[in-house]
Amino acid sequence: MIYDRLALAVKSKLQKLENPDPRFLKYGSPHPTLTSHTHILSSPETKITTLPNGLRVATESTLSSRTATVGVWIDAGSRFETEETNGTAHFLEHMIFKGTEKRSARELEEEIENMGGHLNAYTSREQTTYYAKVMDKDVFKALDILADILQNSKFEEHRISRERDVILREMEEVEGQTEEVIFDHLHSTAFQYTPLGRTILGPADNIRTITKEHLQSYIQTHYTAPRMVIAASGAVKHEEIVDQVKKLFTKLSSDPTTGSQLVMNEPATFTGSEVRMINDDVPLAQFAVAFEGASWTDPDSIALMVMQAMLGSWSKNAGGGKHMGSELVQRVGINEIAESMMAFNTNYKDTGLFGVYAVAKPDCLDDLAYAIMYETTKLAYRVSEADVIRARNQV
Repeated sequence: MIYDRLALAVKSKLQKLENPDPRFLKYGSPHPTLTSHTHILSSPETKITTLPNGLRVATESTLSSRTATVGVWIDAGSRFETEETNGTAHFLEHMIFKGTEKRSARELEEEIENMGGHLNAYTSREQTTYYAKVMDKDVFKALDILADILQNSKFEEHRISRERDVILREMEEVEGQTEEVIFDHLHSTAFQYTPLGRTILGPADNIRTITKEHLQSYIQTHYTAPRMVIAASGAVKHEEIVDQVKKLFTKLSSDPTTGSQLVMNEPATFTGSEVRMINDDVPLAQFAVAFEGASWTDPDSIALMVMQAMLGSWSKNAGGGKHMGSELVQRVGINEIAESMMAFNTNYKDTGLFGVYAVAKPDCLDDLAYAIMYETTKLAYRVSEADVIRARNQV
């Protein structure tokens, strides 16, 4: 595959950078290549404890801080739904804040507000996250709230009906966000007829028919201890967080089935194809091109991160220079063939997407497509050490 050749070219350069050529670190270099990594080397240690039921607790302590962030990262998202239940994971994210056996929805909101905290969540194709940002004295309260909503949510019928309307309105808003639409179509055509090709919000017909039983079934099946990580950073102590998690997260299933095992049953298959949507009422065209990328654990994923930085990003409205290090940015900016562009590198458990997204005037699309393909494929046969160092420092 082409990304194998691209990654091989970049990796070969990375291997030579253990003792970089001093030429590229002098003032005569056309691009800045020397940065300080002190902030990375001085980062707090990440401590991880795995409990008997498979639940993992990870912390990074910064005791000088007065605030903390605590969250639950779950190995579950829209990829683990069926065609009929697509949209359940996102629906569940909405419903999880609507009341538990211990707290009503209003009490939950007031408790967070009284702490001066912030409670939020998001759903992606492979993960769901619930997290809270609080003051140091309220860390245990935040953990208690997270444990409560994940284990004791009531899913009352009248609230399900109300949230159904909220999600349908959200879907209408998303349809007006062209970048979201483009990437949904990119997934649907790249991973045709596989779970990874489905949208996160799901089709409107599914949203209208999702029930309390669907939500409870999804939690029981996918919100299991081995597929969860309780993470905390800031004003926290690892041992204290572990003790609280042991006390609070007592109702989780210890089903050992992992998300990776489920993916093996329905793997994603990349299909080279094309989607075009014509809308003459819109003044600008949205354009995206992607190759099959690498999974999270693929050794090539690091090389692809560097390649993403090499291709770069640029926006006419952001005031970015046309003479940045990226040759693609220079070509796009100087020739004014796009309003904005960005390289992307999306990783999943067994595959990924690597490419470029851009916004341009319709009469510039041919030149833009040529520039993107030329600069992307050029990485397979012409990569300078200076460019790799610059991109690596950005990563």
